[in-house]
Amino acid sequence: MSESPHQSQANQDNLPRSSTKIRALNWLVVLGLLYTLYFAKTLLLTLIVTFLLALLLSPLVTLFRRAHVPRVISALVLVTLLFAPFSFLGVQLAQPVQKWAQLLPELSNVLDEQIDSINSAIQSGGKPVVKPPPKEQSNGFSFFGWFDDEPVEAQDPEQNMVTERIKQGGLEVLVNMLAAAPLMIAQLLTGLVLILFLLIFGPGLFHAYVLGLKNAHSEQQAIHLATTIQTELSRYIGTISLINAGLGACTAIALKILGVEDALLWGVLAALLNFIPYVGSVICFGILSLAGLTQYGIEALALLPPLTYLVLNLVESQVVTPTVLGHKMRLNPLIVMLWLIIWGWLWGAVGVLLAVPLLVCIKLIIGQLGIWPQWIAIIESEG
Repeated sequence: MSESPHQSQANQDNLPRSSTKIRALNWLVVLGLLYTLYFAKTLLLTLIVTFLLALLLSPLVTLFRRAHVPRVISALVLVTLLFAPFSFLGVQLAQPVQKWAQLLPELSNVLDEQIDSINSAIQSGGKPVVKPPPKEQSNGFSFFGWFDDEPVEAQDPEQNMVTERIKQGGLEVLVNMLAAAPLMIAQLLTGLVLILFLLIFGPGLFHAYVLGLKNAHSEQQAIHLATTIQTELSRYIGTISLINAGLGACTAIALKILGVEDALLWGVLAALLNFIPYVGSVICFGILSLAGLTQYGIEALALLPPLTYLVLNLVESQVVTPTVLGHKMRLNPLIVMLWLIIWGWLWGAVGVLLAVPLLVCIKLIIGQLGIWPQWIAIIESEG
């Protein structure tokens, strides 16, 4: 039975309405996903980090299983070997971190004095400000003339609102860090347990899922897809982690040879910040510049730490990483920056560290699934 002209016209009018509803539904799904990622970050951060670490260790557990080593034993040994270096670094870095934690307030005092002078100049309309006689109070720290043991002037409360706000902000940061410590310990312990359970019981769950498929072709397809994704992701995570660890080790050794203090601390920071493309190297360069000024003062030697890191970072980014990873992990710089901003807004500093590994994981997964080829082309497009 053929449709009447009125029915055909009504169906054509309904098509734009349906497409509009689908677009609106898609946007609602995206907003709901962002809402979930933002407000469930405490849970999701633990799950994602443990998932990535389990992916890194899973091929080794499978290799030991072929050698008839039980999964429980191999998983316990590998997790212990993975976290033993971090425990050692934590012990070694405790003293340098404590030293810088005590030094930063004194550096903040200098910043406060500079802000006070600017604030006073603004309030006086650019006229010379007559300072009251200083009180004899020494700060007991010398830093190329800025921190000499000079008297500290008495401060007018009305002229120091900006300074008080900065000090209050620093106190709030310290309180937040102390309040977050129990949560971080709980997340660490939860992550360790989850990694062990994923390595021991994860393959059994996957095989149970495969056995529930309808035919042998679907089973083989699912096994091949899961094996390929697992192998590629594990290879990427392991490779990029080794490259960043190598950069951190070379930075620490070079700075130690050059006589820079706390070389191990700067090497660890260089390794961690190298997970953040573009932005991480700039942050590390700035931190090492401050470290050089703190140790040497305004001299040519102050440029030694940042320039050393800059040379090593250029070798890593321009030679080592392209040679090892090739063009397979190519990412568009604009996409990377937008991705960093989004995950930094969602999850803060940890989100920025995880952003690029997550982007590569998503790219590999959708590539193996054969979906959204236009998005892969956008992600891989050259600048």
